[in-house]
Amino acid sequence: MTTRESTSLDEQGDAPPPARTGPNWGRWIALFAWLGFLGLFAAVGRTAVDPRVANPNVEGRPRPVEFLTGFDRWQVIPQVGALLMVVVLTVVFIRGWRKDPGSPVLLMVLCTTLIVWQDPIMNWSPYAVYNPMLLHWPENWPLVMMSPTVEPFIVFGYVTFYFGPYFPAIWILRKLQAKHGPQAFVSRHPLISLGALVLVIGFIFDAMLEVSLVRTGLYIYSQTIPFGTLFPGSTFQFPLIWESLSVTFVMIPAAILVYRDDTGKSVAEKLAAKARIFPKKPVLGTFLVMFVIINVSYFAYGGWFWAIKASGLATSVACPWPYPEAKVYDPQGFYRANGAEGPYSVGKWATWQQGPAQNLDVELGSKSDRCAQGSANG
Repeated sequence: MTTRESTSLDEQGDAPPPARTGPNWGRWIALFAWLGFLGLFAAVGRTAVDPRVANPNVEGRPRPVEFLTGFDRWQVIPQVGALLMVVVLTVVFIRGWRKDPGSPVLLMVLCTTLIVWQDPIMNWSPYAVYNPMLLHWPENWPLVMMSPTVEPFIVFGYVTFYFGPYFPAIWILRKLQAKHGPQAFVSRHPLISLGALVLVIGFIFDAMLEVSLVRTGLYIYSQTIPFGTLFPGSTFQFPLIWESLSVTFVMIPAAILVYRDDTGKSVAEKLAAKARIFPKKPVLGTFLVMFVIINVSYFAYGGWFWAIKASGLATSVACPWPYPEAKVYDPQGFYRANGAEGPYSVGKWATWQQGPAQNLDVELGSKSDRCAQGSANG
């Protein structure tokens, strides 16, 4: 064999695989599945309240409390915003994937969107009660019925909530690494530093966002631990320490998993390679690592609040009940004990899951009358 022939064979062996000539069916299937899912919601979404949740004694949607704005249709604004966000993110995702297929950031965008399947459970756990006038899924569907009142469309914007803090945090981290050099703590321990930055940014971001959403009537926290809660006992109470800290249980791993070191590989890619998860399909392996870890992290958030629920420490109820068109969500009897009149709803998982503090036979007003109609707070 001549040298020319040997070189030619070597070049052929090192040549890249031929470019794809046919359609990428995986991408098309994913796109149509997403559009089909949105189409399903468009077909079944409603604002009417199901009899299981609705208060039969109330007509219309009276409001016994003044929200931040007097605009009756205020809830249209965040819903339109959520719709625009979904459209923009879908376009950005498609364009970004075409330029950088398998990007860890885009995979995390997908993961933090898909965790909304847990949202009904994560409304049940922290007593998060959504405004029934929001466009929502049918309340009697499996899983959806876990929500205390309704499961709205706006949760599809969760990606900006759970993954958003990563972007300012990584920008600050890179600035600090460039300024202080390779021997600085932020360079030697980048994952710890990134996690700490996300903790601070995420806590502040969540507090500002959620206080404003609760104040405008998008949802309430019907029961909280009095300690560490802003405005305890009012309709607008917000479990600052308990909620704004626990949401970082998802934000921090979401940020760490997409961090790239000097090799250009993200943490999630390294974990997938080390575990040999679909080694011939590294993008799929990376996605599965992210999906499992983010879902487990979200379960940790729910477990945190379930422990609070079961302990019976969430004794501060939001009064007055702001959504009279829906039954008072009272799975443990605290509203009754504070004088709120029914009808009541205990929702799903309303037996042993509520812990020993549950007492549905408690006498009306046995603790106080502050939630009774006509009282100073009711």
